Amino acid sequence: MGNVTMSCLCEKLTPKNSEWSPVCIGQLWVFEGLRPEELQEVVHQALRRRYQAGQPVFIQGDVAEQISLIKAGRVRLSKLLEDGTEITLDIRKSGDFLGEYMFSEEFDYPVGAWCMEETLVCSFTKERFEKLILDYPNIGLRVIRNLSNRIAQLTDRVGAMSQTSLEERLYRVLLNVAREHGEKKREGYVIQFPLTHEDLGFLIGAHRVSITRTMKRLRDSGKILQRGRNLVLPLATRP
Repeated sequence: MGNVTMSCLCEKLTPKNSEWSPVCIGQLWVFEGLRPEELQEVVHQALRRRYQAGQPVFIQGDVAEQISLIKAGRVRLSKLLEDGTEITLDIRKSGDFLGEYMFSEEFDYPVGAWCMEETLVCSFTKERFEKLILDYPNIGLRVIRNLSNRIAQLTDRVGAMSQTSLEERLYRVLLNVAREHGEKKREGYVIQFPLTHEDLGFLIGAHRVSITRTMKRLRDSGKILQRGRNLVLPLATRP
């Protein structure tokens, strides 16, 4: 993209007291390598929408027809199981991407995306995105290349995860969640929202029983602290 600079059209729509991301939708990895005029068109054609806390950006089972950049706010990705249990798979914040599934043909959202607070997203619907590609074919070529590169990177990450211990993987997941979404206090990063062992199991690909045992080892070693319903990751601890 070179040194192209843009005034973000989302800034004036950002909810009060929300952390605003300066990242523009045209700067996402999926659009990397676009020409300046193509980048400007991506920004111009994007849709902006504000959601209230508790509203869905999309619902599990709906046809995937939207990709979004979170400009402000926080979104919880959750999956509803057949027995009615809902588990949290991830938490996305401002600057994060939602809805990669849109690039798959006739694909349903495998998870739901629910706003945890007032949230602003910058989006493309499938229909609007396809029209953009018809007008600018090189955008479609760049997206295909970038998706292929991302798949290769994720494959490498999965291979690397399989070579690390469950304890290390779980600690790194908790540390990332704490740093990104927790509150920094004197004793460490505090995770002030519930994370069940089922949630953590889905995040690292392990059974709930294994998570329970591993959490005990992390507590016994002092890497994590339990403060009522909150988890604390001490500042002095290093991954």
